[in-house]
Amino acid sequence: MTAAGSSLGFSHAERPRVLLVDDDEVNLMLVSAALTQHGFDITEATDGESALRLLRDWTPDLVVLDARMPGLDGFETCRELRRMYGFENIPVLMLTGLDDEGSINRAYQAGATDFFVKSNQWSLLAGRLRYMLRASRTNLELARSKSKLARAQDLARMGSFDWWYEPSVPLSHGLDLSEEALRVFGFGPDDQPGLNYLMRSIPPSDRRALLRSAREVLQQVSVFATDVPMNLPDGRFRILHVEAEPEFAEHGHCVGYTGIVQDVTDRRQAEDTVRRLANNDALTSLPNRRQLVWRTERALEYARRLGHQVALLMIDLDRFKNINDTLGHTAGDELLIEVAARLRSCVRHSDQIVEGVVESAGTRTHRSLEAVGRLGGDEFIALLPEVGDEHDAERVAQRILDVLREPVYAGGQECFATASVGIALYPRDGTNVHDLMRNADVAMYRAKDDGRNRLSVYSPQGATRGREKLELETALHKAIERDELVLHYQPQVEISTGRMVGVEALMRWRRGDQLVAPNEFIPLAEVTGLIVPMSEWVLREAAKQAHAWQQEFGFDGTVAVNMPYRMFLQKDMVELVHGAVSPYGLPHRMIQLEITEESLVKDLQSIQPTLQRLNEMGVQISVDDFGTGYSSLSRLTDLPISEVKIDRSFVKNMAVTHKGTAVARTIIALAQVLELRVIAEGVETLAQQQALVNEGCDLMQGFLYSRPVPGEQIGPWNQQQIVAGQGDWQRGPTPVRVRREHGT
Repeated sequence: MTAAGSSLGFSHAERPRVLLVDDDEVNLMLVSAALTQHGFDITEATDGESALRLLRDWTPDLVVLDARMPGLDGFETCRELRRMYGFENIPVLMLTGLDDEGSINRAYQAGATDFFVKSNQWSLLAGRLRYMLRASRTNLELARSKSKLARAQDLARMGSFDWWYEPSVPLSHGLDLSEEALRVFGFGPDDQPGLNYLMRSIPPSDRRALLRSAREVLQQVSVFATDVPMNLPDGRFRILHVEAEPEFAEHGHCVGYTGIVQDVTDRRQAEDTVRRLANNDALTSLPNRRQLVWRTERALEYARRLGHQVALLMIDLDRFKNINDTLGHTAGDELLIEVAARLRSCVRHSDQIVEGVVESAGTRTHRSLEAVGRLGGDEFIALLPEVGDEHDAERVAQRILDVLREPVYAGGQECFATASVGIALYPRDGTNVHDLMRNADVAMYRAKDDGRNRLSVYSPQGATRGREKLELETALHKAIERDELVLHYQPQVEISTGRMVGVEALMRWRRGDQLVAPNEFIPLAEVTGLIVPMSEWVLREAAKQAHAWQQEFGFDGTVAVNMPYRMFLQKDMVELVHGAVSPYGLPHRMIQLEITEESLVKDLQSIQPTLQRLNEMGVQISVDDFGTGYSSLSRLTDLPISEVKIDRSFVKNMAVTHKGTAVARTIIALAQVLELRVIAEGVETLAQQQALVNEGCDLMQGFLYSRPVPGEQIGPWNQQQIVAGQGDWQRGPTPVRVRREHGT
C-alpha cells in the first residue's frame, strides 16, 4: 500500500478508478498526478470521443470531465455517457474554469453530479471526489435496502396471530402467535408470551395511546390497524405494524380478532429519511422553504383563532458572493453551516414539528412552530408564531445581527458574515404566507439599500420604493435605444507642464429632464447584465468624441473608460476596442481602460490573457481605486498595466492626517519602483495638490480642475484653463519636488 493510499484507507485493490478527460495535456498530467497521490487509480483520455470508446468496455467508479474541449466538449460527453446502459448513476464531476451560473446550470442539465472550478487545490478536488463516491455508494445501498425491504414485506417479515376472548376470561389471555409472528416479536418457536408481557414492551406513552385506541375498536367492533413501537427481548427497538379484523360466532357476536404483525422499522426509517429530505435543507439541516411555508400557514391559522400577531424575518447575508468567489464554494458552505447554527440560537427552534402534530396538541403548542429555515443560497427566514408587537420582532432581529457580527472561520480564514433583516407582521403587513414573505423581502432590500448590516420593518413607502426600482430597471433596458445615455468628461492634468494629458469618460443617464446618478443605475446594470451593451456603447462614444476633439483643438491625450470585470472575460474584447477606434483612425494608445483593483484580483487568471492582448496592441490599462483592494506586490509585477489611480479616499486625508499622507506616499513610491504612471483622483483643494506634488505625483484630476462636463465643453475649458492659463490651480504655490532617499 502506498503512502497516499494508506492515508485514505484504500488498498491497491480498492483504489477508486477514475476516468480523467481533458484536452490540455499539461492540466491532464497535473490533475492525474495529484489524484494518484491522493489514492485514486487514474485512466486518462484526451477528448470526449476516446473517453466514450473506453467506457464501452470498462466501468470506472468516477468520471472527471473538462467542460471546455474541442470536438465533443464535456457537456455533450456527459449527455452521451448518461445515455449508455449502466452509466445512468455513475458520479460525474465537471471541471470548469468558469463559476458563472450559466455554466453551472448547463453542467447539471447535461447530467453532471457536481462541478469543480479549476484550481491547484488538489486536496479539495480529492475530497469532492471521495464525497461523490461515498454518496454514490450510499445511494446504491439505499436502492438495495429498498429492494430487500420489499422482498421482506412480501415473504419473511410478517406473521399471523389470533386473539380470542370470553366474558369470563381476562383480556390478557387468549393470544395465539404463529411461529413467524414469534420471530417478528423476537421470540423463539417454543416461547408463548402473553398479551400483558407484550404490552409492557411498549413505551408507557405509546402504551396509553394504544389502549385508548383498542378500547374504541372493541366497543365499535371495527378493524384495528396501527404501528406499535416495541423494545424486543434482545434489546432491539422495533416498530411493528399490527392489523386485525373481528371474528364472529354463529350468532353474530364478536369472539375475537385475527390479524397479522409485521416489522416495518426499515420502512418507517426510510419514510423518516424521505420526510427529512423533503422538509430540511441538505446543507444546514434547517427547515427548507416547504417546511417553513407549512409552519407559517399553521401559525397564521392559530393567530386568526387566538387573535395575536405573527412575525416573519427575512435574513440575507451581505456580500456572501465575495466570500464564495474568493475562498471557494467549500468555504462558502462552511460559512453557511456556521451561520445556520448561530441563527438557531437566536430563536426557540424546534425540529420535532411535523404535519398533523400541532393540530392534536394543546392550544399554546403553536409556539413550538417557531423556527429559522433556509430558503436557498444565502437567504434565511425566521418565523415567530406569536409576538406582542413589532418591538418583539426587532429584538430578535437585533439578536441575529449581533451574533452574526462575530467573525466566522471558513476555509481556514477569518470572515465576517453580516446580514440585512426585513420584518413583516401579520395581520398588518399581510394575511397570507405569500404576502408576508414578499413584504419581509421588500423590507430586507430596504435594509440593504440603507447600508446593510441592519434591520428594517416593512412599510408601504418601502414597497413603493421597490416598485420604483423595478420601473427604473425597465426604463434602463430601453435607455440605449432611446439614446438616453450620455458621457461627461473630467480632465486629467499634468501639474508640472500645466497641460491636459487626458480625460476620464463618465456615464450619465438622462431620463426625461433629469440626470440619474451613476450609483443608482450602474449597480442595477451590473445585476441585469445591461452593463455589457452599455460598456460597448461607452467605448464607441468615447472614441467618437476623441476624434471630434482631435479635429477641434488637436487633442492627443488618452480617454479613460471604466470597464466592468465581466467585459474582460469576453473573447471579443480586443475586437471591441479596435472596432471603436478604427472608424476614426485613432491610435489604440488613445484608449485607456480602467478596472478597479477589487475586480482585478477577483479572478486574475481568467482576465490576464485579455489584458496582455490589449497591452500588446497599445491599449493602456489603469488600475482604479488603487489601495482599496487586496492585490499583492507579486501580482502587480506580473500585470500588463501602465497606470495606477490613487483612490479619492486617500487623497481626501492628505494635508489633514499623517496617515493619509503616508498611504499616498507608499502608493506613489510603489508605482515609481514598478515604472508605472500614478494619477490622483478626487483632488479638490490646492493643499491636496501641493501635498501630492511634494510626494512626487504630477498627474491629477478632480473638482479643483473641473467637474465632469459634456464633451462640447472640454474645448472651451482647454482654451481657458490650459492655453490661457487662467485656472486657479495654476496660480497656487510653486510645485516643489521633494526627493526622498530609500528608507526615509
